[in-house]
Amino acid sequence: MAWRQRAWLICASFLAMVASARSLTRGDFFPYGPSAGDQQLDAGDDRTHTLELEKPVLFYDGTFNSIFINTNGFIATADPKSESTYLGKMPAPFGMIAVLHGDLDTSDAEGKVFFRQDGSPDMLRRAAEHVNRAFPDDQEVSPTNVLVISWVDVARKEHDSTGDSVDKKAGRHGGRLRNTFQLAIASVGTSSYAIMLYATDGIQYTNIPVGENSVILHAGFSKGLVRGFLFSSQGPYYRTTNDEDASISALAEQTNSGLRGVWVYEIGTSPYFTNVAPGEVSELPTEAPPPASSGNTEDAPDARRVVYTNGQQVVYPPFEPDEEQIQVEPVQYQPHQPDNPEVVVVDDTDINVDVFAYNLGTCANNRNKCSQFADCKDHSSGYCCHCRPGFYGNGIQCVAEGKPQRMNGKVHGQVYVGNSPTPEKFNSNDLHSYVVVNDGRSYVAISDIPPTLGPSLMPLSALGGVIGWAFALEQPGFKNGFSIIGGVFTRQAEITFLPGNEKLTIKQEFKGIDEHDHLLVSTTLEGRVPEVPRDSTVQVEPYSEIYQYSSNLITSSSTRKYAVNLADGTRDDTRTFQWRQTISFQGCQHDESARDMRPTQMLSVDQVFVMYDPNNELIRFAMSNKIGDINGGQPEENPCFTGRHGCDTNAVCRPGEGTQFTCQCASGFTGDGRTCYDIDECREISEICGLHAICNNQPGTFRCECVNGYQFDSDGQTCVEVSQPVDACEDGSHTCDIPERAQCSYTGGSSYICSCLPGFIGDGRVCQDIDECQPGRCHQDAVCYNTQGSFTCQCRPGYYGDGFYCSPERTKPQCETHRDSLLGVTVYGPRGPRPPVGQYIPTCDEHGNYEPMQCHGSTGHCWCVDRSGQEIPGTHSGPGSRPMCIDHGGVGPLVGPTPRPDVHPLPPGTHLLYAQSGRIEHVPLEGYDMKKDDAKAILHLPEKVVIGVAYDCVDKMIYWTEITSPSISKASIQGGEPVAVIRSDLQSPEGIAIDHLGRTIFWTDSVMDRIEVASLDGSQRRVIVESGLVNPRAIIVDPPNGNLYWADWNRDAPKIETSYMDGSNRRVLVKDDLGLPNGLTYDAHSSLLCWADAGTHKMECTNLGRGDRRQIMEGIQYPFGVTSFGRNIYYTDWQRDAVVAVDRYTGRESDEFQPQKRSKLYGITTAYAQCPSGQNYCAVNNGGCTHLCLATPNGRSCKCPDNAVGVGCVERDSGY
Repeated sequence: MAWRQRAWLICASFLAMVASARSLTRGDFFPYGPSAGDQQLDAGDDRTHTLELEKPVLFYDGTFNSIFINTNGFIATADPKSESTYLGKMPAPFGMIAVLHGDLDTSDAEGKVFFRQDGSPDMLRRAAEHVNRAFPDDQEVSPTNVLVISWVDVARKEHDSTGDSVDKKAGRHGGRLRNTFQLAIASVGTSSYAIMLYATDGIQYTNIPVGENSVILHAGFSKGLVRGFLFSSQGPYYRTTNDEDASISALAEQTNSGLRGVWVYEIGTSPYFTNVAPGEVSELPTEAPPPASSGNTEDAPDARRVVYTNGQQVVYPPFEPDEEQIQVEPVQYQPHQPDNPEVVVVDDTDINVDVFAYNLGTCANNRNKCSQFADCKDHSSGYCCHCRPGFYGNGIQCVAEGKPQRMNGKVHGQVYVGNSPTPEKFNSNDLHSYVVVNDGRSYVAISDIPPTLGPSLMPLSALGGVIGWAFALEQPGFKNGFSIIGGVFTRQAEITFLPGNEKLTIKQEFKGIDEHDHLLVSTTLEGRVPEVPRDSTVQVEPYSEIYQYSSNLITSSSTRKYAVNLADGTRDDTRTFQWRQTISFQGCQHDESARDMRPTQMLSVDQVFVMYDPNNELIRFAMSNKIGDINGGQPEENPCFTGRHGCDTNAVCRPGEGTQFTCQCASGFTGDGRTCYDIDECREISEICGLHAICNNQPGTFRCECVNGYQFDSDGQTCVEVSQPVDACEDGSHTCDIPERAQCSYTGGSSYICSCLPGFIGDGRVCQDIDECQPGRCHQDAVCYNTQGSFTCQCRPGYYGDGFYCSPERTKPQCETHRDSLLGVTVYGPRGPRPPVGQYIPTCDEHGNYEPMQCHGSTGHCWCVDRSGQEIPGTHSGPGSRPMCIDHGGVGPLVGPTPRPDVHPLPPGTHLLYAQSGRIEHVPLEGYDMKKDDAKAILHLPEKVVIGVAYDCVDKMIYWTEITSPSISKASIQGGEPVAVIRSDLQSPEGIAIDHLGRTIFWTDSVMDRIEVASLDGSQRRVIVESGLVNPRAIIVDPPNGNLYWADWNRDAPKIETSYMDGSNRRVLVKDDLGLPNGLTYDAHSSLLCWADAGTHKMECTNLGRGDRRQIMEGIQYPFGVTSFGRNIYYTDWQRDAVVAVDRYTGRESDEFQPQKRSKLYGITTAYAQCPSGQNYCAVNNGGCTHLCLATPNGRSCKCPDNAVGVGCVERDSGY
């Protein structure tokens, strides 16, 4: 039988490789022509047909109910203008999908253009296969409509200037060369996909004549012109070919979908869209000679079609059972297509079997890896752990026999109900389960299930079925799941409901037994379920499920039946769903006895009870589970195997002869077995926990906890004193210079940093005054006086001003002018001015500037003002109270535009700023808590997709990147017009960061794959990293220490890197166990660099001083941007459409804010009330640099912009 299985495997593998590796023919196209029900475009050389769509097509960020089909190899979203406006041009000035665009001709009646809209099951299935094959890592899609356009044997237009010379080579039809290609647009409701097909003989020419020139054909996508405030500019576009003939020929020879000649692109999503996404499978299987075959596979009744998952071939051969045994097929699950069976394969890339790894060591140095209730045993090839008598499990995880088991966890994901276009989302819903092990009865409850979803989940008793299998009542000679694999494993299941073919995927990660003896699990649900009407009840019939065991992998499949009883008392038809699951784990391969494990066992489930409680939004499942022989065997009469024994729930049933049995209390309990009581080990065993520890009794066990100031040593048992870190900055034991010249900054542990204050230079331990009185520092009619750490400018006698500007005539400052205008005088009299009764008169300082605090002489009210005399919101106080106002420092008033209606100034305090499509919004912080009621938009940017956000705490400016018309812009949070900073030589700017000390801006470009820096006005640009990047996104700066950090979410090799701020000393910080590291944040006080990963769904941090790495939180859904403030980390989540706060000390989610507008949130940053402490060499006099000053840990580098040719720029490397 084994050789027949191998023959099936080889033969099926060969057929699949040939199907993918061979060239595409016209027969592989979607059906076209009159026989397929197509319409035909009028013959001609530039004909357009307007097609009203039955279902809209999404293209970029637009939704279109009609399209324009053109002879020239493209479709458009607007009526194309004359050929002269777009021929030979890519991108086009209007929305275009170019399949093979050029000056084409069908006027000779040979070439034809066909089109139709098709919603037939076969067409939808074929389209789905192409899309799902191209995007193997994404959730499978099921199109609801397909639009097919076919250009068949179209020739290029003949021009008088060239005659027939362009087509003198013989083509498919006589002397003219002809191209044949096809476009299918598959729509799914919230997204559309373009499927382009090119036959191997379908590309006979690659260019066309335009005027006197020859122009290459084009393929790609263009959004067209995008209308701005003042003018229109070219919108985003995506070219699939270039200006070389070879790129056109490659369309029929290569792929991005795993099938030669087939190209798939995601071209539009709703509600928001960034750019065209190409398919992800560019490799083709290697063609091989056919193997010898013993028969015709087409006649084999159990033949299975090969399925490709993530570019890897998976083949399930038929299974031949032994005689007189139940037939067990390795894969019983088949979609409801009796005439065309296929295997559904769980994507193995999502299964992590590296949950625990035995090594080749011995028990001598690995004993602590076993459970405290297990013994370690050496084998010839390694060691294994075995649970002691009275306990069961895999040795790594052991629990007491007979003791009830609890499971806790969270549920994530989203589920569509019926035909609803909107999913019901799970946001860390609580899941709790309880199993009475000695009778196999399990109970599961999930909370916060809304009535729109709850009834439709009732058939899914399988949600808790795995814990039923793990702790099922064991029949003689058989073992439940926990006895074999313990509590650390991954389970993935796929459910298909019949007859509607709705699909649901369940992914569960079991993380073992915690200190409370609870099994921990994380559950994710994705897909669609059929709708069950409200107030209905569901009855699930008993079922059996065959589990097949192999090395580190367990599979099972079954068909389940259930009935829906409607609220009016009628009973709906019995429904079914098909179920297949895979469980992966890491077992011990060194134990020879483990190889005697039965290859198949049968789980029998009955007494299934399901209920949804709409008042408490709670769904409950209960069922009885037994594990035994797949043939049933002889009925067991012993009560220990039937569960009808009457033993205490904390007891194990021990079978005797016939129907005899005894009840024995589980470990940690005492009694006669019929009634068991918990043993209080803490009271009965003195000093059980040792010194500096307290004992905490728990049912069936106990736990030792170290007292405050102590922690467990490496043995996990002995409590040792925690060495308290010393803050040298606080107790004065640091070695920094005196406080008048230097600042000491505590960085955690016993570390601190010394930095010279502004106006001084040195290493922080020795700081020397900088003589700022260089030529040109003060006005020519002023004298400069150097002081310690600073300088002053004073006008010469006979001149008036602040020293930076001096004039022979005295110019009144703003406050003085304001005051004198109210008093109605310009010169003081001998007794001074007299204020009118009841009139507010501003108070000016000796220089004529506004005093920071202003008071009304009549009412007694006082308030703070800025440099221009404007009241600062939130500072007004009543009589008898004085606000605390910050001195302006004698600096002149800010000059800028007045607030516009769609720019709302921020109130004082610290805020979170985040981007949400065409707007930037803020959430005020009160301490670390988000004041959600005060959140609002501060900047509206219609028709823009804002990605990154940064804040300049000095000038109170917001900077942002946007990708619709790629640019970097800024606006004042005090109000003002948005100003474009950089608009050229950008393609997809995403991450952005500000050095508030050196006055520079850094950003990543994920299309140009580089990192750049520029002055804040964008005038001086320099590329600092331009190699080794694939998808750079998040970027942050640490100005006081001169470091730069960024993340590259390259799916093949994600990484987090760092360099000095001039791009030197580049190195990788983190590269292992990353998925999609989207967001980064750095906390200067703790030296923690933290990131949120949308691939691993974890938030982690690393201490840059110690180099350690720790997990803050797991189970997050789809984080994008990250920022931090104090103890909290805040991140934006695409699936939750929310800003989420996480306490990094407790590792728990502390708050969530969902904006009123529900859409994707992008970048997020913290707008501090005051600039963070710290200095760098660039903070004073631009570090002495002529152009860009870029800080480094030991000084600064003076760099020239990339365009600094002949401008007198001087470069100097790091150091001072």
